[in-house]
Amino acid sequence: ERFKKFFNDKGVNAFKFRVGSECGRGKDEWEGRTEEIVKTINHSLDKSITKMVDANSCYSPAQAIEVGKLLEDNNVVHFEEPCPYWKPDQTKLVTDALKIDVTGGEQDCDLRIWKDMVKRKIVNIFQPDVMYMGGLTKALKVAKIIEKGGFICTPHTANLSLVTVCTMHFLKAIDNAGPYLEFSIEGEDYYPWQQNLFLNDPFNLEDGKVTIKDLPGWGVEINPNWLDNAEYKVSEIE
Repeated sequence: ERFKKFFNDKGVNAFKFRVGSECGRGKDEWEGRTEEIVKTINHSLDKSITKMVDANSCYSPAQAIEVGKLLEDNNVVHFEEPCPYWKPDQTKLVTDALKIDVTGGEQDCDLRIWKDMVKRKIVNIFQPDVMYMGGLTKALKVAKIIEKGGFICTPHTANLSLVTVCTMHFLKAIDNAGPYLEFSIEGEDYYPWQQNLFLNDPFNLEDGKVTIKDLPGWGVEINPNWLDNAEYKVSEIE
């Protein structure tokens, strides 16, 4: 129902949802959930909507291939992180076995790993995270590695904080940007700390799109009241 509301009210025409469970060693979030949600969403959403899933490192190669066939049969086009991200050889087996785009890379920050992933075509679509990469400069280097390999870059973003703001600018700056900005629709119940984080709203959706501001810096201003009410912690070494 949330997907339908964003499609009807905001013009969003692509959605991603979770299958399996996070680093779940093959176990579903609850028994039968993955098959049920994949089929239900395929039958319930408008046929023009692009459907994607994220397995969060859940499956073995054999399991991932089986789930991938289910996804292909239900018009899902994007299968993210099907196997443990630290085992790229397993992911490669899935990529080679399926017609669906297998994607990944959000957890990786070492340029040597990125060069290897692209060279060996571990996935079809690469997903660096600007923050996990350590900032825009290094993320741009990775985007260039991906571009030289002939692949598109669809960055990972987890929530409506600076990671999404920076990713908006990142996508605008690269030549091999994928068609989507990952945009969290989780509300206050899931991410209470992101409420009223910015004075202006950098995430206003119109016709399924956001506008990248040309204001100084990242184009946003942190809400002073948010900072005043934040909990501060300091780690020290004696």
